[in-house]
Amino acid sequence: MNFEQRLKSVIPGGAHTYSRGSDQFPSNAPQILTRGRGAFIFEPGGKKWLDYGMGLRSVALGYGNHSVIRAAKREMNRGLNLTRPSVTELMSAEMVVDLIPSVEMVKFTKNGSTAVTAALKLARAFTGRQKVMVCRQHPFFSFDDWFIGATQISKGVPESYRGDVIYFDYGDIEGIRQTLNRNKGEVAAILLEPSTDVGPSPGTDTFLPSVNNFLTDVQAECRADGSLLILDEMLTGFRLGFPGAQSRFCVTPDLTTFGKAIANGFPLAFVGGRKDIMDQGGIDVPGQERLFLLSTTHGGEMASLGAMISTVKQMEKKSVPEYLESYGSSLIESANSIAKSFDIEDNIKFYGSGSSPYYSVLGEGGENDLPLRTLFAQEMASNGVLMPWIALSHSHGSSEMRRTMSALEKSMKVVKKALTHGVDNFLLGPAIKPVFRKFN
Repeated sequence: MNFEQRLKSVIPGGAHTYSRGSDQFPSNAPQILTRGRGAFIFEPGGKKWLDYGMGLRSVALGYGNHSVIRAAKREMNRGLNLTRPSVTELMSAEMVVDLIPSVEMVKFTKNGSTAVTAALKLARAFTGRQKVMVCRQHPFFSFDDWFIGATQISKGVPESYRGDVIYFDYGDIEGIRQTLNRNKGEVAAILLEPSTDVGPSPGTDTFLPSVNNFLTDVQAECRADGSLLILDEMLTGFRLGFPGAQSRFCVTPDLTTFGKAIANGFPLAFVGGRKDIMDQGGIDVPGQERLFLLSTTHGGEMASLGAMISTVKQMEKKSVPEYLESYGSSLIESANSIAKSFDIEDNIKFYGSGSSPYYSVLGEGGENDLPLRTLFAQEMASNGVLMPWIALSHSHGSSEMRRTMSALEKSMKVVKKALTHGVDNFLLGPAIKPVFRKFN
């Protein structure tokens, strides 16, 4: 058996995240990896790839950052996971509270799904309401039943879990207002990311910092309705501004969740927010009905917390969000210029904020074309660049940019030919598939 077959024989789907599954990559992508260093990943045979996956956006400094590793080792030598709260746990919580204005109390966990679910639980308990409004353009908030049950992958989820999620469209403040009016007194929270490929600010540059924007409008609607604003900064935290997008766009959520980049690949996430909401999970108010909030053995695990402290310090010292913005803006501009030179700018488009670029591969009708996207990713892989999506790190430098531009030029040349002679004639294997699909 090859590595892919061996993986699938012992792990459902062959990976512990569906985004890492074989159906998300072209057939010539590496099946398994041994290590990462800087912006590169390595196969068992030693072949290296320039990586734009970066641990599903969790690695913002670069793989194997020495300072982060040293910090984690120090905490491992101190015992890693103690019987009572550790000094490291206290220092980490105080750092988060000091850094993020909206966070007065914080609770750590190991992944974004549990952090977001905890935020929703807090909102429901605080408001006494059940429904939650979530942004349709932000595809994933949690693997828990309350969210997955509202998607097309609802198998195994009781029907009773499926009726409390209401979708809204990013940027549609009037739609949000109407939905809140139709569900008066029933919506516990509005949940969204600050931005993905579209930002909240008005004007030509939708990612420009601004005081008045879609997010502040949503905040105002929540205040008027009595619902809470939950801002999910798993992707934008310590990338789209420091410490996050909420500072850049002058919004103060009631609850917020961070993860991904905060510990440079170490498993860590948190939910934080207003003290009166968070303290529902406390134990000191006599007679207060208890809320069982995130009681996790490994929430205070010291290696990841030490890694977070080191990561955040480096991000601030090295101005990492600003660096990512610069690199990404150059990547977007150069990639689109190459596409235009091949007259395929309507087929391959790079866009989004510089700190978190996106790319779309479109067919003749302007719709997403998965076979064509697979071909583009396949050709990038043929030229030593793994680009399932675009996640940047501080380790992406000038030489990595040159290597990327070379791969883009060669790959787009093949895409141009395929548009004339047929994509199927150039594909080496099956087309990639959406993660959120009803059937395999």
